[in-house]
Amino acid sequence: MKQYDYTGKEVYVGIDVHKKTYSCVIICEGEVVKRDTMPAKAEILVSYLKNTFSGAVIKTAYEAGFSGFHLHRYLVSHGINNIVVHPGSIEVASRDRVKTDKRDALKIALQLSAGRLHGIFVPSQEREEKRSMTRLRTNILKLRHQVGQQFKGLLFTQGLIEVEDDTVICPRWLSQKLSEVEQGNYSNDFCYSVHQYAEQWMQLTKRMKEIEARLEIQANDEKSLQMIYESVPGIGPIHARQLANELGNMIQFKNEKQLFSFTGLTPSEHSSGEHTRQGHITRQGNSVLRRIFIEAAWIAITKDPSLKEIFNRLSNNRGKKRAIVGVARRLAGRIRSCVLTGALYEIKPTQEACSLQEKVA
Repeated sequence: MKQYDYTGKEVYVGIDVHKKTYSCVIICEGEVVKRDTMPAKAEILVSYLKNTFSGAVIKTAYEAGFSGFHLHRYLVSHGINNIVVHPGSIEVASRDRVKTDKRDALKIALQLSAGRLHGIFVPSQEREEKRSMTRLRTNILKLRHQVGQQFKGLLFTQGLIEVEDDTVICPRWLSQKLSEVEQGNYSNDFCYSVHQYAEQWMQLTKRMKEIEARLEIQANDEKSLQMIYESVPGIGPIHARQLANELGNMIQFKNEKQLFSFTGLTPSEHSSGEHTRQGHITRQGNSVLRRIFIEAAWIAITKDPSLKEIFNRLSNNRGKKRAIVGVARRLAGRIRSCVLTGALYEIKPTQEACSLQEKVA
């Protein structure tokens, strides 16, 4: 077989990552030179690329997803220029109805060779490991809420709670309902089911407290960063830790627009000619961060007069829901400025308040 010399040439590799296999399409000088599928092991992929394209400048890319960043770090550590791309940034033809692993890898390789792909920010391994704790807490919180709703649903079937009951579940309320069940004329099976849900809820609450204790240790290790996030109105210790683990020191965002895009707070737009129309936010970013910023914005407008003024101005034209999204964007931008400068969030009075103080003085 004819051996090709790739010395000094640029080789572009599109990788479609799956649990058991890597599908690769390789492009060199505008032509597809290889299509291969191999076991999903980073060392096999690196060995294949190094041996097959010896002397070449190898550039690879794959979609962000379930596999995380282990493959990326392994490729970079072995001298291969790799980027991890957002799945939504890969261009797909409107009439493209065929999807296979090799076709996906080909799209990545073609767009990588044309310079149309840009990598996402890859956190350090330490930050990624810390982030796993806050995400674990979020998952357990969702699971506890689900168990609580199931517990309430079971009580409702026997008329033990009303339709409009919106009580926040707590240990005291649980013990009260368990006493009502035990004193009532209910079967052993029903009592057993009720106790099982209650025990699940209590166990998840205990795990939540253990995780929060570990998060407190994390916060003490990064006191300065934690203090900056906690100084923001509407941001408590838990949310501050989530923001610190997800956003870090924010050096990855060159401007505010990149931060808004990452959190999904950028408004969608459909403009044509002289007409400009902006719609709902894209919701293509981190949903947890978006929820934190929105919740913080509702509290911040009660504490920061300048944000309250912005909210009132926007709500007159767009309504309260759209206005609070605008406030959340401004709050996120201010947090970025604080983190980059290392300064605590400062609540400044509005122009009206300043002029009023001058008159009083």
